[in-house]
Amino acid sequence: MVNWKSSEWTATVLMCTLLWATGCTRQESADGPPSSTTVAEPDASDKDASAPSETSVSASSDEDAPSVEPGSDTETPAQSSQEKLSSEVTLGDPSLTLGIPGEGPLSTDEIKNWLATEGVHDTLDITLPQGLDQAAQSITGIEENPLTRAKIELGRQLYFDPRLSSDSTISCATCHDPDQGYTARTQFGVGIAGQQGDRNSPVAYNRILSGPQFWDGRAESLEEQAKGPIANPIEMGNEHAVAVETIANIEGYDLQFDAIFGEDSVNIDNIAAAIASFERVIVTGPSPYDYHAAITPFLALEEDDLEEMKMDDPDLYERYEILKAATAANPMSESAVRGQELFFSEKANCTACHAGANFTDEKYHNLGVGMEAEEPDQGRAVVTGEDKDIGAFKTPTVRNVSFSAPYMHDGSQKTLEEVVEWYAKGGHPNPHLSEKIKKLDLTDQDKADLVAFMEALTGPFPEVETGRLPE
Repeated sequence: MVNWKSSEWTATVLMCTLLWATGCTRQESADGPPSSTTVAEPDASDKDASAPSETSVSASSDEDAPSVEPGSDTETPAQSSQEKLSSEVTLGDPSLTLGIPGEGPLSTDEIKNWLATEGVHDTLDITLPQGLDQAAQSITGIEENPLTRAKIELGRQLYFDPRLSSDSTISCATCHDPDQGYTARTQFGVGIAGQQGDRNSPVAYNRILSGPQFWDGRAESLEEQAKGPIANPIEMGNEHAVAVETIANIEGYDLQFDAIFGEDSVNIDNIAAAIASFERVIVTGPSPYDYHAAITPFLALEEDDLEEMKMDDPDLYERYEILKAATAANPMSESAVRGQELFFSEKANCTACHAGANFTDEKYHNLGVGMEAEEPDQGRAVVTGEDKDIGAFKTPTVRNVSFSAPYMHDGSQKTLEEVVEWYAKGGHPNPHLSEKIKKLDLTDQDKADLVAFMEALTGPFPEVETGRLPE
């Protein structure tokens, strides 16, 4: 019988209940990712484009970025009566991604009023949602590029704006579509004039926990990544100078760059900084697994223990009751629970690479994928020039993985079942195969349970406005 008063049990409970502290309930859609429902269709459709749970992270503000002060000429009476927007926010808060209120194209008056809103230029003091919060120490990029509501909103507009491309048909969202799990359901990315790349579009969420970007890590930051597709002849097919001129000639954009970065500040670096800011707030909310992990310590208690807890520690018992309700509203199946045990076991060894709160080690591994080709993709080796990196690609997150098919860097595997089979057979033998890839002794039920667990890692995306762009 477990002693609920033991210091070891209490410490475990406190750790797990902290996981729950900032949680929200999960919603599912049959047609798209949970709670990522876009509130407007995009005007057009970037490719390859643990700490205590309540830890908040902030960064120094942009000292040179002017803000519109209350009482200025551009402020309206309606703005002056508005309550100041909070600088303390948990990522996933829809106020960061739902855009400037209103309908239709963004008018210059709406943008001026938005820029005059008190608090939009303040540097945000952020917390990560439940589950991801255990990776707070891995947050990257916000000291160099502080998050503000105004910069995030500018980045949102640019992310969905096809005018960054040479023919105004391709936006970042073309290959990283919210309705397709912030990726694309095509095997390879597709750019201007229907041109096809040679790698699958990686996901654009939870990137705030990631430094180098792309499958091969060739971009050192989200900012560097955001520049690449604009000038890539297969993707957006534009020149940076032309893209900058296009954006500078749109009054609504020019107003925002002046307010956020300073006068005459429309340049490729600032365009990239804004897009990266938006991408950093696209994070996954708590999944059934996160709720289950939080309540697990209580499951070892017997009824008498719970009754004693209710009498002796009503606050802890109340937390248990809340956790129980949250877990019931976001259940894991028995198959998923078995899959969780397998996932973390030496038998399946999934956490050799899919480790940490975001279920990725952010490293590069040769799984043998595509290595049977006559001229296989060299992967990370093209960046490092080292033989050990031949055919090695970055470990993707397994959170919300059920929405990011097809899988692997070449999109060769269409389902999670195929992915599990690939690992079970030990990948494709080649001289550079990762030592972590070995044949697995898995039954059909084991394989089904692993898939069920990965599906139980699905949490809501932030609600996002996809269509409101400057006129």
